[in-house]
Amino acid sequence: MLLHEALFVHADRSPDALALSHAKTAQSYARLAESVRQASDCLLANDLAARERVAVYLDKRLETVHALFGTARAGGVFVPVNPLLKAEQVAYILRDCNVRILVTSPDRLTSLADALPDCPDLHTVLVLGEVADEQRMGHVRILGWQALLDATDPSASPPPHRTIDTDMAAILYTSGSTGRPKGVVLSHRNMVAGAESVATYLDNRPQDRLLAVLPLSFDYGLSQLTTAFLSGASVVLLNYLLPRDVIKAVAREGITGLAAVPPLWIQLAQLDWPDEARQSLRYMTNSGGAMPRKTLDALRAHLPHAEFFLMYGLTEAFRSTYLPPAEIDRRPDSMGQAIPNAETLVVREDGSPCAPDEPGELVHRGALVSLGYWNDAERTAERFRPAPGQPAGLPLAEIAVWSGDRVRRDADDYLYFIGRQDEMIKTSGYRVSPNEVEEVVYANGLVAEAAALGVAHPMLGHGIVLVVLGKEATLTVEALLAALRPRLPAYMLPAHIEVRAQALPRNANGKIDRKTLATEFADLFQESSDQ
Repeated sequence: MLLHEALFVHADRSPDALALSHAKTAQSYARLAESVRQASDCLLANDLAARERVAVYLDKRLETVHALFGTARAGGVFVPVNPLLKAEQVAYILRDCNVRILVTSPDRLTSLADALPDCPDLHTVLVLGEVADEQRMGHVRILGWQALLDATDPSASPPPHRTIDTDMAAILYTSGSTGRPKGVVLSHRNMVAGAESVATYLDNRPQDRLLAVLPLSFDYGLSQLTTAFLSGASVVLLNYLLPRDVIKAVAREGITGLAAVPPLWIQLAQLDWPDEARQSLRYMTNSGGAMPRKTLDALRAHLPHAEFFLMYGLTEAFRSTYLPPAEIDRRPDSMGQAIPNAETLVVREDGSPCAPDEPGELVHRGALVSLGYWNDAERTAERFRPAPGQPAGLPLAEIAVWSGDRVRRDADDYLYFIGRQDEMIKTSGYRVSPNEVEEVVYANGLVAEAAALGVAHPMLGHGIVLVVLGKEATLTVEALLAALRPRLPAYMLPAHIEVRAQALPRNANGKIDRKTLATEFADLFQESSDQ
């Protein structure tokens, strides 16, 4: 099965069943399938070739889903762009994976005006809302999305490109340890296998109503769509302002499944849950970081009838492990065991298996292993390597994902997270590269030295600490933060900045000594939370 085909199957079986809703607009499976077909025809009519990339830079709305799944049906590759990203970061993604068509809104297009001329492969922008006539922005033509949908003749549209399940379906961008974001290439098989696996252990069913609160550029957020459509369930799209809005939506919409990351769960645990929410919620899931035990206990007290699934995943393999709700009381700190149709190994540096409780690297093998990093053979070779323990006579080695996460496995085969082998920062459910933050800091010309660190934070998982040596003695925290805000999304902004008058500490290799700095700030946010 290809990624988009599941929703067409349910459109045939249960055409009137609710599939998707946003604000006051809802679509049945039949109407959703028709909208996806129209989007596909529109893209093909605008010269989308096989496996070319279509970027979607929108918040969560019906048209976002139409564009993503319409691209898949057409035989293209969709690239969901986080709506929090700034123009410079969006333009980097457009250039990096050679995006040909961009779907966005008028206000977002305005923000990209200065960046699009530097995207040579982009030829068309499809804008939501009304565009009177074809316009141009340099070499890029600007067309109205709705007008094109209305004018597209299905009988005259080119047929979708031939696609098989090992073809690319999507490229999801995640921060890399060396700085710039890297595009993880996912096949149709990867995404369908992932949806099947998750839907199996969550026991998703047509009666489920899932609330999509996470960005669809996030694999965990996109999963709410793929698992729902595979199961014939419905999805409610929510762009929330306050955590209380999430609880209100759960109660109002009769939500049965809610997925979130630790910072949001921490906020939700501090609020009252009305009876309507208590009655409808069947399960909750957590990924993107460890769930604090205090938060977990509070949520379970609020919602005693809902099951809680603690999960671990990485974009390179979508989802790796989950802890069954029945094991939470016995193993609240565990990552659980491998999801269905996957195997997780814990190995030493030479690839040999670790003994019980011996720390090692988590290696993921199975159908969910992605196709690597777009246009980056070097980093792909570092992370995607032959799976350990393969038969010597196997002519073509099976490729696994070497996660870079250090874990241990107990005698009962349950896994426990220890830490990262690199310096990646996990904050608010996002992976952030220190180098990516530092690159923006240096670009403003205000600092001579900079180091971004991840420090344990009671709500964010890690808070970003930025330590700098200013070029001028008059540099202030306020001035630096003001320079960073226009160029960094909110989740990348430092939670704490320290401006120093002396050079940052160096290690024996002459590099900035991040370990020493991390030790200095280890208790920073803990102290703040205790006050």
